[in-house]
Amino acid sequence: MKKIAILSGAVLLVAFFYLNNRFGLLSLAGLNAKGLPTKIVNGSLAYTPVISATSIDHSEWTALLKKYVTDEGQVDYKGFSRDKSKLDDYLKALSKQVPTNDWSVQEQLAYYINLYNAHTVDLILRNYPLKSIKDIDGPWTKDFIKIGEKELSLGALEHSILRKMNEPRIHFAINCASASCPTLLNEAFTLEKLEEQLEKVTIAFINSDNNSISTHKLELSRIFKWYKDDFKNGELIQFINPYTEVKIDLKAIFSYKKYDWGLNEKN
Repeated sequence: MKKIAILSGAVLLVAFFYLNNRFGLLSLAGLNAKGLPTKIVNGSLAYTPVISATSIDHSEWTALLKKYVTDEGQVDYKGFSRDKSKLDDYLKALSKQVPTNDWSVQEQLAYYINLYNAHTVDLILRNYPLKSIKDIDGPWTKDFIKIGEKELSLGALEHSILRKMNEPRIHFAINCASASCPTLLNEAFTLEKLEEQLEKVTIAFINSDNNSISTHKLELSRIFKWYKDDFKNGELIQFINPYTEVKIDLKAIFSYKKYDWGLNEKN
């Protein structure tokens, strides 16, 4: 029995380190979508009809982003804090707009992406000053995002909702307030512009310093390691090739860059 207990403990330990490495989180607790609807992108979003029973106004979020986020995605958190009441108003408005299956997949995606990014900024402001989001206790596992009567975590929003929607470009749209994250777009994602915006952030990230790409060698962001299966079922070269001018050899050598969790703050 003792040997079995030791073996079981070892298996659990290995599983923990695998999941921590896979997702970049200290814990996967609290990843519960709480029954919120998640429509699936079938095929290409560019050819998916936009038929929605509602249209959410994200203009207040755009105004804040234009004011406090540079074109390079650096965030003026000190300035943002002076308009914290406006951010609070926007988050309260989002919490009252409970997604339904009548929303189009584009409306759901835009809503959940904006919800994630706005709450991440709010989380930083509530703990500011700090050097990294990882200085906060359980930033991705604690339930604090209100949608109607439900509360969920950033981790649940990402892993149990957005990743379930079969749109891999969300990984370049959501921002974790860190230097190695995809940059925070300085406008809200919207129903009408979603395809254009997702293409923009994907091209920007793949061709940024977060990746070094040549024909025979790839040094990629760890996002491509943590979420590999989300990108054409792990066929990374097939996913990346259309977004870069370099024609990557299918037998190119892979490695992954160190991830910088330092705050994406404007100097």
